[in-house]
Amino acid sequence: MKKRIFCSMVALVGSAMALCFIFITGLLYEHYSNLQTEQLKETASYIEQGYEAAGQSYLETLQTGTNRVTLIAKDGTVLYDSQEQDVSQMGNHADREEVQQAEQDGFGFSRRFSSTMSKETVYYAVRLSDQSVLRVSVEYRSLFAMMGVLLVQALFILLVMLILALLVSYQLTKKIVKPINTLDLEHPEQVSTYEELDPLLCKLASQNREIVQKMDILRQQQYEFSMITEHMQEGLFVIDHAYTILTCNQSAMRLFGLQHSVLQKNILTVERGEPFRNVLDQALRGRHCTSQLEREGRVYQLIANPVLHNETPQEMQVREDDLIGVVILILDITEKETQERYRREFTANVSHELKTPLTSISGIAEIMKNGIMLPADVPHFAGKIYDESQRLITLIGDIIKLSQLDEQSVPFVWESVNLLELAKDVQKRLQSVCEKRKIAFQVTGAPCTVQGVRQVLDEMVYNISENAIKYNREAGSITVTTGYKEQHPFIRVTDTGIGIPKAEQERVFERFYRVDKSHSKAVGGTGLGLSIVKHGAILHHATIHLDSTEQVGTTIEILFTGNTEQEEQPEETA
Repeated sequence: MKKRIFCSMVALVGSAMALCFIFITGLLYEHYSNLQTEQLKETASYIEQGYEAAGQSYLETLQTGTNRVTLIAKDGTVLYDSQEQDVSQMGNHADREEVQQAEQDGFGFSRRFSSTMSKETVYYAVRLSDQSVLRVSVEYRSLFAMMGVLLVQALFILLVMLILALLVSYQLTKKIVKPINTLDLEHPEQVSTYEELDPLLCKLASQNREIVQKMDILRQQQYEFSMITEHMQEGLFVIDHAYTILTCNQSAMRLFGLQHSVLQKNILTVERGEPFRNVLDQALRGRHCTSQLEREGRVYQLIANPVLHNETPQEMQVREDDLIGVVILILDITEKETQERYRREFTANVSHELKTPLTSISGIAEIMKNGIMLPADVPHFAGKIYDESQRLITLIGDIIKLSQLDEQSVPFVWESVNLLELAKDVQKRLQSVCEKRKIAFQVTGAPCTVQGVRQVLDEMVYNISENAIKYNREAGSITVTTGYKEQHPFIRVTDTGIGIPKAEQERVFERFYRVDKSHSKAVGGTGLGLSIVKHGAILHHATIHLDSTEQVGTTIEILFTGNTEQEEQPEETA
């Protein structure tokens, strides 16, 4: 403020002095111009009288000094010039402004830059009695050239006045600003200064009281916020638009294994994973977003919300100036995800496994409902319903046992299972489906025995065979082969179906994975069949080998490397 007052006062004094100097110079300039014009007129009058008395000879004997005398004929031809010996080289002067005025009014005046003299010149012309024009000119000298001696004294006086103005302005500025600099801003109402400052001081006192109250509220809120965040189980980060961590609670440090404070550090030093970066980038664009992050075997849910200066509709683009920062909440949902996965798997497995017996029961019930069953066939179909119901009960029990096995709570009953007989049993259950599609189902190979869970082995062979039928072509074939390979039992299912693309073969045993979703939807199923085969193989310490060629067929072989029991029996074909 002091500097501004001082500069303003100096600028004001300097401007006043400059304006005065320019005004005085302008007056002198005008006076000199008028004086010079009058002198030129008097000179022209004297020369005119001499010319009228003695003719052109008078001009030739005339001492003109700094003036230039020119005699111009009526047609503009130069007859005489005091500074030019050969007037024939001079151009016609009929178009000169002062000459034209003299011819019309008897006298003429002009001032211009002379191309012949390369100087600014003042001209005065009079018309003579013989209609010729007498012109007198003189080189124009500026006022500053004439006043060259006076400029030094004027500048000296100006400098002295400027120095005095600086000193006076400095002292006056100090005197004006001193009461303001000594203000007690904490108690402005107790200060007595200029009357004009009283409203400002009252406003400052009122604002001080409001600031004290708000600071107390902010301290209380900060304390409450700290207590809440430090006792949260969820992790919390608050960052600004430059990814700098502003707040981090203990839960966040524990979840990310942080030993030291990361405040004022870049959030990417904590986690650089792609899901984390995507959440940050979306939130920094002003969008609420969620994602999941897997870290060291744990699953976390990330919830990011932008913090804006003003409420901005979601459909509008958030400006960078509106964004204050981002709040990130991290929840450990590992247990929740695990339970949800178990629930989904259990539901899907139950749905898949119950489908086949329920279909059989439904088919028989439909025959009975339509009345196309002979009385003699009732015991047979009733027996089928009973068998399928029992199988349904068995399947439910086996699924429960399989879940218990995954939890290692209740062990299964292991027994010797003949794979050839198991395959023939599966063949019988699928024979009706094969006949509908004219698919030849053949079981061949040598009897072989493995130690395992019969129901699980049955599901494995059944699922592979069922898939071979579903994804086979009309009038195709399926061959199930059993035997021993390198002293280990195996069972192989070969079909002439549509095959599996090479890029998909590693994923077909994943749960719910389907190679051709449109075809899978048409043939039914939940996508768990081969996944059950995979887990059954793990249970029996077996390995699975898949060989498939598109539009040629697929072969799936299960080799029971954990079984060494072998029976020497002749090969059978069915």
